[in-house]
Amino acid sequence: MIPLRDTIPSRTVPFINYLLIILNILAFLYENSLGGRLEEFIYRFGVVPGRVFAHFASGHVGISTLVPFVTSMFLHGGWWHLIGNMLFLYIFGDNVEDRFGHVRYIFFYFLAGIAAAATQVVLNASSGVPMVGASGAIAGVLGAYVLMYPSARVVTLIPIFIFFQIVELPAFVFLGIWFLLQIFSGMMALGIGADAGGVAWWAHIGGFVVGAISVPFLKKRYV
Repeated sequence: MIPLRDTIPSRTVPFINYLLIILNILAFLYENSLGGRLEEFIYRFGVVPGRVFAHFASGHVGISTLVPFVTSMFLHGGWWHLIGNMLFLYIFGDNVEDRFGHVRYIFFYFLAGIAAAATQVVLNASSGVPMVGASGAIAGVLGAYVLMYPSARVVTLIPIFIFFQIVELPAFVFLGIWFLLQIFSGMMALGIGADAGGVAWWAHIGGFVVGAISVPFLKKRYV
């Protein structure tokens, strides 16, 4: 299922959401300029669960341990990885920013992203594969969105073999299916490595749960 748009217009200009999208694109373009240095860059600024776990276990936690929890959110493994993440952020992020307010949205986004990465580290502590991508933070956006706008409609493109069908799905249906797929894939991956196939499923789950939990604390109250 590919979301095309939602039916809830934002009441404010979501300039933080736009800024996040721009920063992700700029970071990806920078990655593409690195050539042979890209692998070293990804290992340095991506979250490597085994390295993080080793640092905490030995008590040698420093800047090099913590900084990747932020920088990894702006790195991507390819064009489709970037495009997919930015599409979800563009469609759902503006409404979440609208309800949280600009400053709280920044705090929320990084909180969800860091919590997502931490979830993946805990459940896949032996992995030496760098984790990159904004999907953990965006999963937090989805978790917040489904609680605040459950009755919103999501215009969705559904591929059926060689045909395509466009339908409107309630947000709780679209995002509920998405979340169940993450849980199913995460449970399957536990048996063969939680980052099996290069997807950090448990980061998605952790980000989504933190995003949903954050709603009562961060959303603005309207009279």
